[in-house]
Parts: sequence; structure tokens; C-alpha cells
Amino acid sequence: MIIPFFLMNRGCPQRCIFCNERLTAGSRPGRITEEAFSTNVRAHLGKAGRSRASGQRPPQIAFYGGTFTGMERPEQRRLLDLSRPFLQDGRVDGIRISTRPGGIDAEYLDDLKASGVKTVEVGAQSLDDRVLLSARRGHTEADVSRTIRLLKEKNLETGIHLMAGLPGDSPKRFAATVRKTIDLRPDMVRIHPTLILKDTPLAEIFQRGEYLPLSLPEAIDLCKDALKTFAGAGIPVIRLGLQTTREMEEPGAVVGGPFHPAFRSLVEAALFLEMSVALLSYVGGNDGNPEFSLLRNGSAVPRFAVSPADISGLRGQKNENMASLKKRFHLQQIDIQSDVHLPRQTLVLTVNGKRLRTDFTGKIDICPADSMNPWRR
Repeated sequence: MIIPFFLMNRGCPQRCIFCNERLTAGSRPGRITEEAFSTNVRAHLGKAGRSRASGQRPPQIAFYGGTFTGMERPEQRRLLDLSRPFLQDGRVDGIRISTRPGGIDAEYLDDLKASGVKTVEVGAQSLDDRVLLSARRGHTEADVSRTIRLLKEKNLETGIHLMAGLPGDSPKRFAATVRKTIDLRPDMVRIHPTLILKDTPLAEIFQRGEYLPLSLPEAIDLCKDALKTFAGAGIPVIRLGLQTTREMEEPGAVVGGPFHPAFRSLVEAALFLEMSVALLSYVGGNDGNPEFSLLRNGSAVPRFAVSPADISGLRGQKNENMASLKKRFHLQQIDIQSDVHLPRQTLVLTVNGKRLRTDFTGKIDICPADSMNPWRR
């Protein structure tokens, strides 16, 4: 669990063309008071105590929505000191901060670590200098690389934020950003498509006809490929899409772009459809392997098994994935099984006694004949 506090652009040296913090973080006070801090932490800890599984890592206190290391040092110290009692008694595992590339030296990182900071998420948004310049980010790809290397040298957990569809970006450039991000080996990644929020420079550029945002299908496709690539590299994507606030749902708040309150669900459903097609194509003999020509007579009923948390992803919105598979493979019936023993992002197909498995990496494995289920946890 993350216990979030939003800094409302504090510490940011300039405003990026896409940023409207009032919409993305909601209407919040400019200063975090001691009373509000303690109340919020205790409320989250109460929820964590009721729901946390045995052995699960305790929550982290997180400072988001600005550049923590860009604020004046006394204010940074004040916020870190507010966290100290919860760290000392073990109710909180550590502190997570968000920052921008550059502006962090090794000596100061030692101070942050001593104060309980364990995770630093870096707002890179892109690793293409042309895109960064268009977005008015005020940093370069080299700044991102230096910052991540420094954080790793200090044994801090690292995260990188990416945005798809920024001005000047393209599918090819975004794919290159994903590859460069993998080379940096962060511990986690966040991705969201670029939205055009009101009262931003990007909204002005859009209204002048100088910027075309991604469509929702384009954004889903780009993020699906990125999710698959990061999965293959063993790097978790901990968020896809912006978290929706009440302010973002106000009429006219989002001027354009691929806005959807359940964006991750759409991306995962698209990837589960791709995985399902791959498995059914394999057993249908499309790869030329006669042993797995199991669907050709039309009598076989394929059964998919996934983790309970992935049932909706497999089915797709309004069961669209199942309808698509039945039409494509001329199937009358598809069975779906919930298996609590399967890990997330895993899909197992059983048909006529044969079992195959795939996951978000896209690799297909065949279950040995003498094994009940080698893919369980």
C-alpha cells in the first residue's frame, strides 16, 4: 500500500506543457499540515491492518505531484520528520518520493536514505531529446540516465514514469524509449498516455491544430506492446493510465486524448486477447505442428484458466474477447476457469487433454504429459 501526499507542483522549476496538477491530483491544500498528515497516515494504516496478507511488505509514505528534491531543504526536512514516528515503530516500511532528472547529488542522497527514503520515482516521460524539448521538460535523456545510475549506486529502489503520445513522439520513438528504459533497469515503471487537460499549453497547441493526440485504440496498442516488452524484461508496470480524480471528470476538464477511467483494464484485456489468439492458433495447427491440430474438427471445447484477478481481463469489456475468439476460431463454446494457484498475467489453455501456457511475455510452453500442473505457484 502507498500512503500518498501530493505536493501540488512544489519544487518544479518550470511547467511542462501537459501539466494541470489541480485536475490530476485533485483540489488539495498547498501545504501539508502535521494534523492532516497524521490523520491520513492513520486512516491508511487502519485499512492496511484489515486487508494486508501475512508477510506482505508494510506501506510506504509517498510524496507525489511535484519535485520533492526541488523544494527548499527545510520543507523537505519537515515532511521527512513528520514520517519519522511511523517509521520508528515499524508501521511504515519507508518513504517514496518523486523527483525529476538531475539536481540530486550523492551526498544528499545519503541524507535522504538516513531519513527513511527507500524509493525514488523519476519523472522521465520520454528518453528522446526531441520529445523532451517539445514537452518543455527542461532535462535530457542523459540527465535521466545519470539520475538512475546515481540512485542505483546508493541502493535505492527506482521507478521511471513514461508518457506515450507526447508532441513529437511516434510509435517508433516510444518503442525506443521503452528499450532505453529497460537498459536502465529500474525496479518499476509507470506509463500513461498523454491527455490534453484544460488550462495547459498543450491545450492551446491542440486548439491551434498543431498537435494530434493518440486515439484510445492507438494508446491501448502502444501501452500493450510496452507492457509486454517490460514483462519480458522482468520489470513490473505498477500503473497504466492516470488515476482519475473528480476534477478530471468535470465537463471540459479533459480537452482531448485517450481518456478512460479503466485504462489499464483495456490494455490488459487487449493483451489477454492476443495471448488467447496465440494459444488457440497453436493448437489449431497454424504453426504446422500436426500434434496440435485440435480445433479443426470443431468438436473440441477449449478451456482457459487464469488467476481470479484476471478473469475480467480475459473476458474483455462486455465479454468482447470471448465473442471475438468464437468468431475467429468458429467455436461454439469456450470454458473459463478461475484458478487461485495461477500467478497473475498467466493464461493456461486445456483442449483435448493438451495443456499450454503463456503470459505477458508471449512465450508459449507445453505442459509435460506426466505433470499435473507445473505452472502453479
